[in-house]
Amino acid sequence: MSLAFAEPASDTVPIHFVTRESWTSEAAELPERARNFARASGFEPKAGRMLLVPGDDGAISRVLFALASVGARGADPFLPGELATRLPPGTYRFANEPHDAALAALAFLLASYRFGKYKSSDKEQPRLVVPDHVDREQLQYIAAAVARGRDLINTPTNDLGPQALEEAIVALADEHGSSCTIVRGDDLLAKNFPLIHAVGRASAEAPRIVDFHFGAQDAQKVTLVGKGVCFDTGGLDIKPSAGMLIMKKDMGGAATALALASMIMDAKLPLRLRVIIPIVENAIAGNAFRPGDIYRSRKGLTVEIGNTDAEGRLILADALALADEDEPDLLFDFATLTGAARVALGPDLPPMYSDDDALADACLEHGRKVHDPIWRMPLWSPYDKLLDGRISDLVNVSSGPFAGSITAALFLRRFVERAKAWAHFDVYAWNPKTLPGRPEGGDVQVARLILSMLADGYVQRR
Repeated sequence: MSLAFAEPASDTVPIHFVTRESWTSEAAELPERARNFARASGFEPKAGRMLLVPGDDGAISRVLFALASVGARGADPFLPGELATRLPPGTYRFANEPHDAALAALAFLLASYRFGKYKSSDKEQPRLVVPDHVDREQLQYIAAAVARGRDLINTPTNDLGPQALEEAIVALADEHGSSCTIVRGDDLLAKNFPLIHAVGRASAEAPRIVDFHFGAQDAQKVTLVGKGVCFDTGGLDIKPSAGMLIMKKDMGGAATALALASMIMDAKLPLRLRVIIPIVENAIAGNAFRPGDIYRSRKGLTVEIGNTDAEGRLILADALALADEDEPDLLFDFATLTGAARVALGPDLPPMYSDDDALADACLEHGRKVHDPIWRMPLWSPYDKLLDGRISDLVNVSSGPFAGSITAALFLRRFVERAKAWAHFDVYAWNPKTLPGRPEGGDVQVARLILSMLADGYVQRR
């Protein structure tokens, strides 16, 4: 869907942002009729309160919208996004500056998102004129990339299986003049992607890996790897029915990588971008991989399957090994990898893992800067031995119930050696409930912070 700002018009309605501290002075600047109407309506400048003020003709003449005070505990920086879902149809503009005009405008666009593939609506939505001094083009391509990712995650697997996800990647590459290298089915064995083949071979649609480049060959190399499990039954270690309900989102890591790639390419950053997406459906059939099976990975390490429901790290292992062979300057992977991450940090705060302190600090800094939050978790090396196998180099799960997100990250670290810096993000890619700017359903996390970091020239300064 298209998320774009409106063009200025003569009937554009102003939105006045107020706080507890500014309300007295802001009210004094309003026309007397508007001030009296606000008083008679009992308007109070509590965060999230909105008042539509009529003009002499009965039409909306202005909107009052209350924000939390700067620095208030628990304040949601995306709160202005509520305007997109609460205002009646019309064209609006900011009459004064909110705390962060660019973020408020982006929140408005992101809240305007609707997933209409199966249930369309003719309801007209409010539109916003881009605020002064805000980069219109940048906010629109960020919103478009997030919408692309949300659409992919929200689409059920009967319409977004491995073939359809491959086609979505090819379409993105085509938009930017790039071509994809694709390895499918039994060719994965011939091309040395045995773990991807093992995980996906039971599906009616063949497993595959899709790989494309963008940018000058002599530029510094940034590689994105995204987990593309189109649906996860758990395999023979089958999930309970409640655990399968939103497993269409298990390709959220791939959607994150593609959204970020779209932003990077639209921003025309001077980088050599590479995107690698391993794609499977973790299904059940007579040829499904089994607990106790042992496979030799692309890297040469042998992996014993302790649990078939820990399949994401297996396909990422082969993909990361491929990415690592190219010795990229920065290597990022994104995956809806563990429930343990949600137990520790909930759905809104993805953990990040990296041995590179400078990279981790930059990610945290830009996450705070653009309000795309993450939390650094430790790659605690003493836990590494929990993955040692008795009859193989390693197992894909530890034998105990503890530190599940950490041990998953440690498993992935075994397949990264040559990259100059690497970070792993255990994203959730889903909003359990609607929040300002973040509708319930699929969502893209961490992409905006990495875009901000790369646009700031981080890789060039390393």
